Amino acid sequence: MSQAATASASQGSHTGRILVIATHAFTQLMRMKVFYFLAIFAVIALASNFISLPQHEGPESMGSNVLSQIKSWSLGTMTLFSVVLAIVATALLLPKDIEDRTLYTVLAKPVPRFDYLAGKLLGVLMLIFVSLALMDLLMVAVLQVRTSMVLTQQQEMATALGWSQGTIDSMRAETEALGPNWSLQGAVVAVFLRSAVMAAIALMISTFSTSTLFTTIVSFLVYFIGYFQADARDVYLHSGEAGQGVLARLGSLLVSLILPDFQLFNVIDTVIQGGVLPLDVFGKLVFVGFYYTVFYTFASWFIFADKEF
Repeated sequence: MSQAATASASQGSHTGRILVIATHAFTQLMRMKVFYFLAIFAVIALASNFISLPQHEGPESMGSNVLSQIKSWSLGTMTLFSVVLAIVATALLLPKDIEDRTLYTVLAKPVPRFDYLAGKLLGVLMLIFVSLALMDLLMVAVLQVRTSMVLTQQQEMATALGWSQGTIDSMRAETEALGPNWSLQGAVVAVFLRSAVMAAIALMISTFSTSTLFTTIVSFLVYFIGYFQADARDVYLHSGEAGQGVLARLGSLLVSLILPDFQLFNVIDTVIQGGVLPLDVFGKLVFVGFYYTVFYTFASWFIFADKEF
């Protein structure tokens, strides 16, 4: 961090300090080669949806197959990109500041340790948000063009087959539901919330880890465990030994409060098939994502507050 940025971070309100640190972290991450590698991979994966022109047997399958495939590949690419970026970028920040001795300068000003950690996390989230916004624009553009192409091809094929106008209108409505809509944007928000939780987890691990590799590996392990913890919890609660135990249920609740259930964010599967993302489900995702992000941020602060440098 430059001397001017360090001076700014040591003055003003908590919000001002956090924003200064976040801006510096955002700029720092933009210069990392790993970001460009992931960004290029994401753009290629998204753009390939436009190039692919699969063949179909009939007009009714044209919309569901082509457009669902575009959304599946696009949202899958966004998920992979955002989670990897959240973990790797966060894992690199603290070791980089310690190696450059920037951390000692910032904390000596003094800058509160919570402001420092919150600023670093916010910088990562800013980068993820901007990246997902750009990929979202590309996805919507590709999906809009392909939707128009599919509708035209469906109209021509259905007319040639002698379909009634009512059947054609019904097919058109189903195809348009598979195109760009607000539910699709809600799925993108779910992707962002999942990556925000992972960034907060990686931040917490990096506060006691001495290795970037260790932080990265453990973060990915937590991510995969989070996908299966709900299933494991259900199996445990419905087993003959633990099914009737109050303590077992309380323990299960405690685990769910600490370890996120990433299956909750799999609403994108419904959206891919043209389903609507209910507002109450979207609100629950926002609450869950905010809760775990705040929880792990404060856990990071608790560990980082007593650490000697």
